[in-house]
Amino acid sequence: MLKNVAAVLLDGVHPFELGVICEVFGIDRSDEGLPTYDFAVASAEGPSLTTHVGGLTVGTPYGLERLEEADLIAVPAGADYVVRDYPPELLDALRRAVGRGARVLSVCSGVFVLGAAGLLDGRRCSVHWRQADELAVRNPRAVIEPDVLYVDEDPVITSAGTAAGIDACLHIVRKEQGPEVANKIARRMVVPPHRDGGQAQYIERPLPKNSCDTVGEVLVWMEHHLDEDVTVEQLADRAHMSPRTFARRFQQETGTTPYRWILRQRVLLAQHLLEATDETVDAVAGRTGFGTAAALRHQFVRALGTTPNAYRRAFRGPEAA
Repeated sequence: MLKNVAAVLLDGVHPFELGVICEVFGIDRSDEGLPTYDFAVASAEGPSLTTHVGGLTVGTPYGLERLEEADLIAVPAGADYVVRDYPPELLDALRRAVGRGARVLSVCSGVFVLGAAGLLDGRRCSVHWRQADELAVRNPRAVIEPDVLYVDEDPVITSAGTAAGIDACLHIVRKEQGPEVANKIARRMVVPPHRDGGQAQYIERPLPKNSCDTVGEVLVWMEHHLDEDVTVEQLADRAHMSPRTFARRFQQETGTTPYRWILRQRVLLAQHLLEATDETVDAVAGRTGFGTAAALRHQFVRALGTTPNAYRRAFRGPEAA
């Protein structure tokens, strides 16, 4: 049973990500019949730490010794965590914690601390989508899943950017104390107990600029005719090539097939229309070449892990769905 929780800080800690951990595990809600945790904030770099917010510092009397009794050690994000070095004593403490059966949790760039401790090797993990490539470079043995909000590879739990830390913390509570407890804490925080979809719906993927030598003009034409059904033979004819040659050149210059390319552009256009217009899902399906709302929903869920209506609610508010 989860009882003892410690958040461990480094200089430059981000207050919001620290606050997420404190909000879930550090507040006494026993008056509502909810479990309480023996919670503390510990420092890996002295009793006073700076934050990335100008003038704000964090002080704590606890050092790394506080981690030795924790059932869960949480590492929030911080400034320059991606590139900085970490105290060897902290990395040793994290390894010892996992070795004795404790869990470790990272929020956003806190995952780089876990990676430096060797705790990501051979494990699936999540990170903010903007940092996924760098995490892969620094941790080649990790299995990075940049599209999800969090990954539970017990005893290592990793979450993506900022608010995904809430999702991961509530997941741990749900796992240890059950859904009723997690739901009550979520209601107190005025957040959903579980969010649909993953990071994919938040990643910025603008329509790519065409730099292709032989299929560039066809790509431009395809971008402007996403609502039309086209075949490889028709596209090849526009490029004045045989279908086989066109398919080969297309793969070489874009890294994908014509079908997958146009499917991705249709999803991108659907995202834009759902965010920026009041058009119905049926209308969006028509304009993007999916034809029906059911077909749009199927491909949208496959690509982004959420439905068109849920996506619109997330980016425009519940009244827009």
